[in-house]
Amino acid sequence: MNAQVLDSLIGHDLPLAASGDSAAYSRIVGACQNSVTAIALAMVRDVQASEDIAQEAFLSAWQNIRKLHNPSSFLPWLRQITRNLARDHLRARVRQPRAVEDAELAIELAADPAPGAIETLLEAERARVAAELISALPDESREVLLLYYREGQSSQQVAALLGLSDAAVRKRLSRARGAVREELMERFAAFARASAPSVGFTTLVASSLGLIAPPSIAAAALAGGAAGSSLAGKFGLGASSASGGVAGGGAAALLDRLLAPFAAAGGGEALEHGARWSVQLGGVIGGTIGGALGALAMTQILLRYARGAQERRRIYRMMIAMSVSAALVCLGLLAALALSRGWLAPAAFLLLSMALMNWQMLRWLPREIGPLLDRAQRESGRDPRAGFGYRWLLGRPAIVWSNVALLASIALVLYKDGRFG
Repeated sequence: MNAQVLDSLIGHDLPLAASGDSAAYSRIVGACQNSVTAIALAMVRDVQASEDIAQEAFLSAWQNIRKLHNPSSFLPWLRQITRNLARDHLRARVRQPRAVEDAELAIELAADPAPGAIETLLEAERARVAAELISALPDESREVLLLYYREGQSSQQVAALLGLSDAAVRKRLSRARGAVREELMERFAAFARASAPSVGFTTLVASSLGLIAPPSIAAAALAGGAAGSSLAGKFGLGASSASGGVAGGGAAALLDRLLAPFAAAGGGEALEHGARWSVQLGGVIGGTIGGALGALAMTQILLRYARGAQERRRIYRMMIAMSVSAALVCLGLLAALALSRGWLAPAAFLLLSMALMNWQMLRWLPREIGPLLDRAQRESGRDPRAGFGYRWLLGRPAIVWSNVALLASIALVLYKDGRFG
């Protein structure tokens, strides 16, 4: 794959992958696996370890892909993740000297008379030879040479994959050829080609994507639950709605975890698309259920002060109107999260929603139910608005905590989703 095709593929598939499309991300993995494994192999000098590191790098990038807003930054970012993981591997290996590893392997092989022990011994010998071949090369040339022979001996392609100029690649190739004898270089070329990852590597990474869903999906689900619970508080549903909304968000996140492996295993975009919509719908349902529970509690409190069928119908209409408006706000917030990649659109929608819900709580609802409560106070000598239930479902404490909870929960969702940086 030449540099232009690779850039085009990443430019097309990265936004899809950022939205949770594992098939698109698998295509990126297939296009980049040679460079990522080569970077790891040049550092750790162990083929199996390099593939483990590369797999971890791809999965780490998948988890944090929403933090990347510029497709042109993907390859440098992925290279840095790989190098950091390789350094961590080397630091961990230093803690256990090679002599100890060799001794443990010898003991294990001596204790195992099965035929597989011989194969293991041969594999260990091949790994030792590979490490020696890589070590014989100049440090700065290892990545370049590995990729050069894996990518059809194209210096331009190596330059694109490693973020170097073609002249710099050619210079490093020349230095390596001058420092290493021809016979060793031929052995290294054969090793580089033979150790390149196969299609099975991409398949292995793709099968793991469903088990490690990108945070954007879980964040959207939690946003639904958090938004539902906090917005429910706006129309007087207090603590009872909070528990329902948060439970709904948690159930949506769990639903995502359950459905994602099937989407990845099936390899079908339609199934994955359905899973994502199920998660988003779960968030809305969670908030709606939480709101409905609180609305039921608030309706029962207000009905105590109603006289006649007309006042009871009026209370029912108020609660239904506020419940519908809160559900619409939840849907709108989820749409803002799904259709935008930054924080500005969700934040703007959130502020407008808070203005609407606070107006309902502070102006419209008190005007509608004020006469009922004033009458109840005159008749009983006690102000119903001072009661615990009213204060924490409709009073100022409910307004304050719901505003704080909503702002904190959405800010956390946007931060975890990587929308601030």
